[in-house]
Amino acid sequence: MIKSTQPQDQRQEMSSLLPLQRVLVRFKTYPWLTLGALLSALLLIAAYAVTPQLFRWAIDQGIAEQNFQVVLYSVTGLVAAAIARGVFNFGQSFCAEALSQSIVYDIRNTIFSKIQKLSFSYHDQFPTSQLLTRVTSDVEQIRTFLSTSLLQVISGVITLITIAVILLVMNWELAIITLTVVPLSGWLMARFLQRNNLLFRQVQDQLGDLNAVLQENLLGMRVVKAFVREEAETQRYTGLNDDLIAANMKTIAAIRNTFPFIFLLSNLVTVMVVGYGGAAVIGDRFSVGELVAFNSYLFLLLQPILLIGFAAPAIAQAAASAERVYEVVDAEIEIRDRPNAIPFETCGGRITFEDVSFRYPGSSIPALRNVSFETKPNELIAILGMTGSGKSSIVNLIPRFYDVTSGAIRIDGRDVRDFTLESLRSRIGTVFQETTLFSGTIFSNITYAQPNASLEEVMTVAQAAQIHDFVMSLPEGYDTIVGERGVGLSGGQKQRIAIARTLLTNYNILILDDSTSAVDAQTASQIQAALDDLMRRRTCTSFVVAQRISTVRNADRILLMDKGRLVAQGTHEELMHHSHLYGVILESQVKRSQEASV
Repeated sequence: MIKSTQPQDQRQEMSSLLPLQRVLVRFKTYPWLTLGALLSALLLIAAYAVTPQLFRWAIDQGIAEQNFQVVLYSVTGLVAAAIARGVFNFGQSFCAEALSQSIVYDIRNTIFSKIQKLSFSYHDQFPTSQLLTRVTSDVEQIRTFLSTSLLQVISGVITLITIAVILLVMNWELAIITLTVVPLSGWLMARFLQRNNLLFRQVQDQLGDLNAVLQENLLGMRVVKAFVREEAETQRYTGLNDDLIAANMKTIAAIRNTFPFIFLLSNLVTVMVVGYGGAAVIGDRFSVGELVAFNSYLFLLLQPILLIGFAAPAIAQAAASAERVYEVVDAEIEIRDRPNAIPFETCGGRITFEDVSFRYPGSSIPALRNVSFETKPNELIAILGMTGSGKSSIVNLIPRFYDVTSGAIRIDGRDVRDFTLESLRSRIGTVFQETTLFSGTIFSNITYAQPNASLEEVMTVAQAAQIHDFVMSLPEGYDTIVGERGVGLSGGQKQRIAIARTLLTNYNILILDDSTSAVDAQTASQIQAALDDLMRRRTCTSFVVAQRISTVRNADRILLMDKGRLVAQGTHEELMHHSHLYGVILESQVKRSQEASV
């Protein structure tokens, strides 16, 4: 069940509705546009319904009686009806399109807002390409349904009822013959929707898989070219494209197996009306004008049946798309504020891990096992260990990117889950292991979390991150445009911009997760010297996932991790004498540094 800020009874009411029904409920938000579309549709139907009667009047009372005045009045009425149809058709289309755009605008904002709130664990397990497909393609399918198909169905149903009543009044015997097509066509379309709903969902799922390959290829284009895998990637994409085409062809086959029968029924009814009506005219039971009018009404009766038939695939697609969209909207937010959460305002520097164990969602292997330690105020903690030992897992738990599986993490004695997420994360400055930059200027990337920061403040943190001189060497300086994902910058330059971005925040706790791995040793040393001063002055506690000996030596304490366990802790000198694993790690780092310098 979705957890949201909506009242409990409202959430239960919404969850009991089908996804497409939940889309339709949004019409209540725009009553005037809804009323305008419906009123225009009704007036348009009226304009269509009066036209055959004008033809009947012109033939029976005008042409047959050779009354030119009646013919003239009839022609004037037909012109007026034609103008009315044009005006009301425009009003109907405009209101429907404005309504669909407004509703889809709300849906886009709803799903995007929900994506922002979803926990790391959701994004870890749900492919990005599927989210993109749901926000773009699926939402567009819903918009098409709202602007076109839904209007066709509503207008079609009203038209069917209206024309059916007129036909029964004109000639009930001929009307009964004519109306037999309605339940038969309705049954065929209902069977089509019931049988093929899953098929249309499969098409959207396969489109998401195709987008996944495209996204991976675009993000990894350098790797593809480096390993000469262009042909293999093309074959992989082509294979999924073939699957998508095959699924689409199945939908076409389903349409082919249903709608020709509807068209056949429509043609048979026309033949019966002409035959029976012609005999009635010959027998003086029906006038020529009435037969022409009846035949015109027959066209108006068959047209909505065909339009509803054409709308049926769009309805099936929209239903599948709405289901996929609301799967994201209804996804549970695992990391959220407790009911009585309080703001995190001050930090004394005492961060405690109490027998913490943690396992990533979907994984059967614990990332952390019974980890316990406590920091002191203003302490610089280095976390060291082999790859996969749990270093990043420790620092990810402090700002609650994930919650512990068991145990507790406390700041100054209070569980981190007692603080509001916004206040907690806003006071924790984090530089991630994987650097992410956004399209825009260097200035906008550094001020991402502090958009009102001044140039002087930006230059100060850039100097601390050892990126200021490089930025000033560029022709545009801090106004230099950064390419998508930082293309055009080296790995070290991107990391230093990320460090500057974090230093500009109002942090009390600083977390550096292997933040200088792409920086050369000399620059890393300079960054570390500047950071050491900042961390001593501005933070209550700092954590550094260490990859260099210089960082380890300057730390007040080192946490040594191995296979998710905290196996030792102490200063550099203490661990050198008492931990064999520490010596092995340092030797590997020295060797790596020597290889890098060569």
